[in-house]
Amino acid sequence: MSADEGNPAKPVREEDAFDVDAVAAWLRTQATALPDGWSDDDLTGTPEVRQFPGGASNLTYLLRYAPRGGSPRDLILRRPPIGVKAASAHDMGREFRIQSALAPVFPYVATMVGFCQDPKVIGSDFYVMEKLDGTIVRRDLPWELAPEDAGTLCTNAFEVLIALHSVDVDSQPELARLGRGEGYVARQVSGWTDRFEKARTEDTGDWTEIVAWLDAHQPGDVGQRLIHNDFRLDNIVLAPDDPLRILGVLDWEMATVGDPLMDLGGSMAYWIEPGDDEFFQMFRRQPSTAPGMWTRAQIVEHYCDRMGYSVTPEQWRFYEVFGLFRLAVIAQQIWYRYFHKQTTNEAYAVFGPAVGYLETRCRQLLASDPSGS
Repeated sequence: MSADEGNPAKPVREEDAFDVDAVAAWLRTQATALPDGWSDDDLTGTPEVRQFPGGASNLTYLLRYAPRGGSPRDLILRRPPIGVKAASAHDMGREFRIQSALAPVFPYVATMVGFCQDPKVIGSDFYVMEKLDGTIVRRDLPWELAPEDAGTLCTNAFEVLIALHSVDVDSQPELARLGRGEGYVARQVSGWTDRFEKARTEDTGDWTEIVAWLDAHQPGDVGQRLIHNDFRLDNIVLAPDDPLRILGVLDWEMATVGDPLMDLGGSMAYWIEPGDDEFFQMFRRQPSTAPGMWTRAQIVEHYCDRMGYSVTPEQWRFYEVFGLFRLAVIAQQIWYRYFHKQTTNEAYAVFGPAVGYLETRCRQLLASDPSGS
């Protein structure tokens, strides 16, 4: 099964279309690297373009070239969405440079082909990268997986996150420049609170108590590591010859240098368990409820053991609540675009109710006993 079979590319939505001939012409003269096995001749002609429907942030397209007498050749194009609310969250150049700098020290990134910041090409910045040939699992597994193999997949996936958090940031100047020193947790609390306020709509609930609790209970940073900030199974490519081996990690839009426990907390906000309530099950975008998949608690325990962190349930509650709050802000920013008719994608219609649910879930966590006693 190939990556695009798990999330098949579809015809480009009219509102997301761009000048394909202009992109093809730009690539022929401006590509700075090509994937292994490619030659300049593979960029001849105009590619067929299709759009991946998954994701609700940056737009992702398949560029399929058909060299004369050869097999199709695929690349991926990434660009910002139309009518974005927070333009700073869609920095294509930053995403391109991070992956380029990671390549020598982290073997799970695609080859970066080229970055364009000339608005005359498609009207926005964009970058093109190698398409990793493998499987991206979505809401449900595309094949049978024994419970013990599901556990192995969890081990392998979160070992990749541990490997990322173990990268020597100072060895790559482009990565080192991402760091702003101590105070990452505090900057995240204030920054996401500010984003939330700027994306409010008339139906936004009252998050005052939750935001105040986060502000009052924020811990100090446990370290300054390279973090992904959107680490999920559906952002991972599995090897075509071994569905338990990680081939690559995608979607580096929010990567930075910061507190690794904040990265884990953000990841756990998306990790749905079989015992979670019916509404939260609707959030599931990865097969985390399959038999043998780890619970959130098991993931946190494994990660902390491997990284050498000692975190009590009460201490972890901050990271869990913040992860859900951050997810609510992301959903609210998308809902803002839909609410103000900046996008007509009906898939975004559920984001308003989702924000309301996350408010309720955060309140439940604040009122619970994290020790379970």
